Amino acid sequence: MKGKLPLEGLRVVELTHMVMGPAVGLVLADLGAEIIKIEPVDGDATRRLKGSGAGYFPMYNRNKKSFAVNLKAPEGAQLVRQLVARSDVFIENFRPGTADRLGLGYDELSRDNPRLVYCSGKGFLSGPYEHRTALDEICQMMGGLAYMTGPSGRPLRAGSSVVDVTGGMFGALGILAALYERHHTERGRKVTSSLFETTVFLVGQHMAQFAVTGQAARPMPERISAWAVYDVFDTKDNEKIFVGVVSDKQWSIFCEKFGLADLAADPTLQTNEQRVDRRDVLLPAIRDLFGQFTLEELTRKLEDAGLPFAPIARPEDMFEDPHLLASGGLLETVLPEGKKTRLPALPLQVDEDRPGLRVNPPRVGEHTQAILSEMGMSEEEISRLREQGVIAG
Repeated sequence: MKGKLPLEGLRVVELTHMVMGPAVGLVLADLGAEIIKIEPVDGDATRRLKGSGAGYFPMYNRNKKSFAVNLKAPEGAQLVRQLVARSDVFIENFRPGTADRLGLGYDELSRDNPRLVYCSGKGFLSGPYEHRTALDEICQMMGGLAYMTGPSGRPLRAGSSVVDVTGGMFGALGILAALYERHHTERGRKVTSSLFETTVFLVGQHMAQFAVTGQAARPMPERISAWAVYDVFDTKDNEKIFVGVVSDKQWSIFCEKFGLADLAADPTLQTNEQRVDRRDVLLPAIRDLFGQFTLEELTRKLEDAGLPFAPIARPEDMFEDPHLLASGGLLETVLPEGKKTRLPALPLQVDEDRPGLRVNPPRVGEHTQAILSEMGMSEEEISRLREQGVIAG
């Protein structure tokens, strides 16, 4: 981004792991905050995850500094407390009670720094479940999201860590609200975001549907669509495309573009409600129609008509997506082990600019020495702490 970033000058200390906590920090980091990530001397365990977790660390820890310290050593915990005392925000997402046992709970840190905004990412907000251990997938299951995603009898988690990431976004939103309030009160707040309540918020539309209609929402693979044409179709070249026609005007344009004068003139298909009632007739006809076109041909016709459509893409296809490449939607990133790649930017535009990359996902303890030097510690003292295993880097 050109010029000063929106959160430049804000200092955040982050004691997080996995996805939810790091996602809180990522939002603030990309918008310009200085994020100091506290890690064990052998590194955050998230760095070593395999399989589906192999990308967690590089995706959610860019634009952050790594401060590697042994929190079980009294000197190590004291260093972090000193750092927090001169910071604006503290973020943690460990099990309830963990931060308190380390001397990094809200009550203790806010005594030293009354202006501190303290954010906890938890499984549950206050209530009977608050001491349970939670994960993204657990909350998708118990919050109704997995039920809505899979077919009946086969609950299925969503295809990404949607609850972790969305819960992180709510945490960042709460932090920004508390910082805004601090301008008037000169005091910080404790903000808590949670996985379970985030999941329930996401399925709120289905709860509202039940409240309005008296009918329980069906799982998405079995749902009764609100629109007649709102489905995945096969093309002539064995590809798949999603097409939606969601208004009467779009229906008129669709019929004109594809030469469907008979359907456009049919008095029983003039409104969306009429078309929904006749989906059993309409959809087979449209499937036959789309089967006469290649994906490229269909894409061109639908785009020219201004109708909603989407080829069915895979995550790895996004690396070469022409829109992302042209718009700054992918950030050139060097992973901690040296490999170069492109990863998604924050999905925001400020004026005409996209938040970019300032700091690659850090190596373990990459910034420890610089942070301690800034705190006024001598080279000799830093060396002593390193030799004693209190810090790394």
